[in-house]
Amino acid sequence: MEMGITNELFQTERDEKPACQFKTVPNDATNTETNDLVTGLSDIEKFALFMRFLAPPTPSPDTPGGAQSIANGRMLFESVGCALCHTPTLRTGNSTVMALANQDVNLFSDLLLHNMGAKLADDIIQGQAGPDEFRTAPLWGLGQRIFFLHDGRTTDLIQAINAHRSPATATYVASEANGVVRNFNQLSEWDKQDLLNFLRSL
Repeated sequence: MEMGITNELFQTERDEKPACQFKTVPNDATNTETNDLVTGLSDIEKFALFMRFLAPPTPSPDTPGGAQSIANGRMLFESVGCALCHTPTLRTGNSTVMALANQDVNLFSDLLLHNMGAKLADDIIQGQAGPDEFRTAPLWGLGQRIFFLHDGRTTDLIQAINAHRSPATATYVASEANGVVRNFNQLSEWDKQDLLNFLRSL
C-alpha cells in the first residue's frame, strides 16, 4: 500500500488521478493454479516470509562509550520511563513454526498505538490509528539507523526524543511521552550521553 503496489489485502490503487486506475485486479496475488509453492506465493507472502525469518539485530556490548556507559544508559532508559512504551522484551506466543514459538524478542516496543500530540502528528488515518497516533517503533537496530522518527525528519537522537513532547492543542491531546521527555531532559549531560550510548548500542 505504501508503495502503491496493490495486492490481495489492498486491491485499490491509492493514486489520486482516476485516469491512472487502469488495472482492475491487484498487481500481485497468490497463484492457486500452480503446484509449485515458490511460484504460487504472492510477492507479499514471499516478503513476509523473508522478514519473519530474518535474524534480529545484535546489540553491541561495548560500542559506543564502553560497557559501563551502556549499562548505565540501560538503567536510565528504564528509570526515566522510556521502557514504558519501548518495552525491552516481549515473548512470542504459540506458533506453527517451532523456531518462532515462545521466544523472547528484544525489540524495545510494546507494539501499541499511542497519542503523540501535534509535533509528531501527520494527519494520516490508517486503520484505527488517528492522525497523531503511532505504533511504538521498535528500537532494535537503532544503532544502524541514520534517520529517526516515522518520517525520517532528523538524524539527531536528542531531537528525536524531544519531538515526542507536545502539549495539548485545540486539535490534539497532549503527547503520552511528555513526562518521560521531561525526565530525560532533567538528566545530567553525562547521563544523557550514557543513555544515547545505550540506544546506539542496540
